[in-house]
Amino acid sequence: MPQIISKYRLTYQQNRSMMDSHETNQPLMQDGLEEEKKSIEVSENTPENVTEETSTETTVPEVQEEDAPVQATKESILGELKQLAAKAEEASKQELDSLKQTFYKLHNAELETAKKQFIEDGGTEEDFMPKSDEVEIEFKNIMADIREKRNAINARIEKEKEENLVRKLAIVDRLKELVESSEDTGKSYSEFKKLQQQWNEIRQVPQARVNELWKSYQHYVEKFYDILKLNNEFRDYDFKKNLEIKNRLIEAAERLADEQDVVSAFHQLQKLHQEFRDTGPVAKDLRDDVWNRFKAASTVVNRRHQKHFEELKATEQHNLDQKTVICEIVESIEFDKLKTFAEWEEKTQEVIALQNKWKTIGFAPQKMNVKIFERFRKACDEFFKKKGEFFKEAKSKMQDNLEKKKELCEKAEALKDNTDWKETSEIFVKLQKEWKTIGPVQKKYSDIIWKRFISACDYFFEQKNKATSSQRSVELDNLKKKKSIIEQLADIGESMEAEEATELVRELMKEWTTIGHVPFKEKDKIYKQYHTLIDQLFDRFNLSSTQRKLSSFKSNISNMNADKGGPQSLYREREKLVRACENMKSELQTYENNLGFLTASSKKGNSLLTEINRKVEKLKTDIQLVQDKIKVIDESIQAESEE
Repeated sequence: MPQIISKYRLTYQQNRSMMDSHETNQPLMQDGLEEEKKSIEVSENTPENVTEETSTETTVPEVQEEDAPVQATKESILGELKQLAAKAEEASKQELDSLKQTFYKLHNAELETAKKQFIEDGGTEEDFMPKSDEVEIEFKNIMADIREKRNAINARIEKEKEENLVRKLAIVDRLKELVESSEDTGKSYSEFKKLQQQWNEIRQVPQARVNELWKSYQHYVEKFYDILKLNNEFRDYDFKKNLEIKNRLIEAAERLADEQDVVSAFHQLQKLHQEFRDTGPVAKDLRDDVWNRFKAASTVVNRRHQKHFEELKATEQHNLDQKTVICEIVESIEFDKLKTFAEWEEKTQEVIALQNKWKTIGFAPQKMNVKIFERFRKACDEFFKKKGEFFKEAKSKMQDNLEKKKELCEKAEALKDNTDWKETSEIFVKLQKEWKTIGPVQKKYSDIIWKRFISACDYFFEQKNKATSSQRSVELDNLKKKKSIIEQLADIGESMEAEEATELVRELMKEWTTIGHVPFKEKDKIYKQYHTLIDQLFDRFNLSSTQRKLSSFKSNISNMNADKGGPQSLYREREKLVRACENMKSELQTYENNLGFLTASSKKGNSLLTEINRKVEKLKTDIQLVQDKIKVIDESIQAESEE
């Protein structure tokens, strides 16, 4: 019996090997079109035409009972079955059926022998009950285990076949796409060879789809080779057209080197690159030259673009540095040193100038632009917040100042009818000095309270002037003295040296200011004569206009009391000059602040710088003149109080 099984196993394995080679569906592909066609011609005899029925014709002849060797037993067959169970994936159905058939022939023979013996021993056929056979039970268990394993193996094989079918169908679809597409045949051919290799690597598919799948595959393979042959005839024509297109793109890229807008040139180059990539190849011997020429033109544009952004980056960094300095200036303001409205107003003008300067500076680097602006805005907000707090507190102080000035008004009003001219005059002078020490009041009360105070002062000094009319003779003497000075000025001849004439004019001007009032009716006439001569002498000897104005002002001061009735007119004039001086100082500070933000690199900046410098110098001269006038008034008030 073992000899029969071994013989059967050899025969089955030979048939199995033949069937496996048929199911691979992998006839060898030739590279050329003629080879492919040749393989198609013989495909009618390929293994794909071998059906399941054909393959099963090679079967093992049924084992005849007389062929079984005498030494075969159920135990030996069970041993053979155990060996097959250890390699269930290699065991064939025919082999298992043969072992099963042989086992049950022996088993049935044993039953017949036992039954015959039972009848011979006096039993009947109906009463015969076969004994339990442990060998048969083990045989059945092993067969069931083998059957279960083979079913799992068969299921896996069928699943692999289905997966292989899907993969091969995908290859056929891709071949169809290659045939129907207008892609470069050079690239398509490379993919085509890869698809052929993939097809050959895929093994079995379901037998029912073998012939149909193979025919589809061969159909598109043949069509591809036909198209490949046809496309080669148009290749040179395409190369020529592609060369014309790429030369046009290269010329366009070379012209971008002269484009004024660097950013626009860069974006145009990107579009040219995209079109260059989309254009097909040129002849192989020209490819490097064409690409190198296009690459060289692109390099010029890219370098200009890079340089542009490097310069932009440097400019933005410079802008950031300027803005950082402005932030530091605002942040460094010492609020505790700003004690007066004028100081706050001066600093406010400075901050506003910085804000205006900020607007003229370009963007900082993107990652810092928002941060530096927030820093500047925070510093400005802090300044104006402190200013608001100061003015809120100052408003409270101004209310206190208003109460103090009201008290001075009440004192002046109580004294305005006093006839003790000398003592009361001294008190009024003290009240006016005290008035100057009191801080400002709210604007809506400023004029009202000032008019109330100055009205009381004016009333007193008017009454005093009326009571002191005896000063008439003194005024006549003063008139004579001033006429004498006018005569001396008129006698200064052109032959006199400029330095000597200047010194004489200054002495006469100084003497003029020491002379008191003249009669009111003569005041304008004598004043006009004096200043006409002074102007002529100034023009003749090139004396400064500032000295001229100051001299004229001194003359006005000498007659001011006579015109308006006492020192109260001097106080009004002084108040006006002080305000004018503060305004000019504020304007000067604004100009000086602006000077720091003008760049000399700009032509417009140079012109503006010259103009502002001229205004600054003029303001300084005017301020000095006003301060000299205030000094003259103070000296006049002091002299008046000493009388």
